[in-house]
Amino acid sequence: MRLLTFVRKNQLRVGLMGPDDQVLDLAEINRRYLKGGSPAYLTSMQAFIEGGAKAISVAKKAARYVEKKDPEGLKILSRAGALLKLGQSKILSPIPWPRKNVILLGINYREHIEEGARARAIELKYPESPVYFTKPATSVIGHLGKVIHHKATERLDYEIELAVVMGKKGRDIPKEKVYDYIFGYTVCLDMTARDLQRSHGQWFKGKSLDTFCPLGPWIVHKSALANPQDLRLICRVNGEVMQDDNTRNMIFDIATCIEALSRGMTLEPGEIISTGTPSGVGFARVPPFFLKPGDKVEGEVEGIGVLQVEIAAP
Repeated sequence: MRLLTFVRKNQLRVGLMGPDDQVLDLAEINRRYLKGGSPAYLTSMQAFIEGGAKAISVAKKAARYVEKKDPEGLKILSRAGALLKLGQSKILSPIPWPRKNVILLGINYREHIEEGARARAIELKYPESPVYFTKPATSVIGHLGKVIHHKATERLDYEIELAVVMGKKGRDIPKEKVYDYIFGYTVCLDMTARDLQRSHGQWFKGKSLDTFCPLGPWIVHKSALANPQDLRLICRVNGEVMQDDNTRNMIFDIATCIEALSRGMTLEPGEIISTGTPSGVGFARVPPFFLKPGDKVEGEVEGIGVLQVEIAAP
């Protein structure tokens, strides 16, 4: 189950990816064909997540309804605007304007820590507990969006990550119950201005410039990913593979990260937590590699899909 946010007639819509890369407009199908009215939980992805089992049930009913249609029936749905080709609509970030900062994990893959220590000629140290930082909502963009190469940086870098989307409100969540609180997963590209990151002595500024948090192209519901701790991560720049690893190599797995984060701190539905990047980032390559306007960056996570962005001039 792949859920996305798209634009139709200048309105944000919640969609479900169907066969042959077709997008089901859930609100339209529910209102016109399932006679389910216009429930609030179909008005946005945030509302859909908060809708819980009722929202998921409607999505499943819509999928079954479309699957039973013959070619002529599919044409009728298309003419009514309830079924669209993926290229017919603009895809946004699954949650275009998160209510809270996006939370990210730093230094959560050993080889990434090792390459960073070599590149900066510093002592090699592994974290004893998860390391967190955030990006503001103003940094979020979606699939096929433009990442601005701001004048504030000369060293723009990429990082591919698996992101977790929370489905329930919780605090002090025990490790064994973490997955009960997760809604699904998406792809995150943690864009980073390395020079700002170094000059400020911390990560927030260098990672939080506008457009520096591409997310998408959709959220895959947790029921569709049997084991999120065994997914291949790939980042390509202009078609060349730069990062290639697996989520099994995280230092702190998803359950550990969320258990630690939720201690004394409430996590809410729709909250996004990105789980860190593996080795292969630009600043640690020999020679160093940094992005420039016109570059195309693809982040792919097995079982989810490909998130693509283009680097744009200021």
